[in-house]
Amino acid sequence: MLRNIIVSIVLVVFLVSMSFSAEKYLADKAHSNIGFEVKHLVFTTVPGKFKDYQVEFVFDQNDLSNSSINAVIKTASIDTDNEKRDNHLISGDFFDVEQHPEITFVSKEIIKSNDGYVAKGTLTMRGISREIELPFKILGTMKDPWGNTKMGIESELTINRQDYNVNWNKPLEAGGLLVSNDVKIKLELQLQEG
Repeated sequence: MLRNIIVSIVLVVFLVSMSFSAEKYLADKAHSNIGFEVKHLVFTTVPGKFKDYQVEFVFDQNDLSNSSINAVIKTASIDTDNEKRDNHLISGDFFDVEQHPEITFVSKEIIKSNDGYVAKGTLTMRGISREIELPFKILGTMKDPWGNTKMGIESELTINRQDYNVNWNKPLEAGGLLVSNDVKIKLELQLQEG
């Protein structure tokens, strides 16, 4: 009888500890950036960012199978510091925000890599879903002056926009294309436990 009680107590403690091992973090947009870079006229790099998004990161360093990333980006929030260009980017030539208001990423698995982690999952843009691998590094966690637990994450990868039917372009007389097909995505996220 006593043995059964002890086993039950140990099991409860184990389950409680498991339930608290995975922490949920949400993007602090005031201190984060979801940006990108694209080559224009072959040699000039034009940066941009999205201003409206949600990122949820569930992280269990003891058991990565409990970890996940879910991100939603509002395509109409694109900002390249040029209103005319931004209006073109939200049109049917590029993101077609009326038909496709969101870009989403949903992880299926997070694994450890040599210098960080990789989130394997589905990136959906302009109605097209493709499996990608998103490498990322956790820069650390700390308490801010108000007692909030914060986590820093950075990530960088390159995608081909043609894979998602974002294919408007103009050929150049000297060769090449007006806008590169390769888009470098840069994520600098400050997440808050919540």
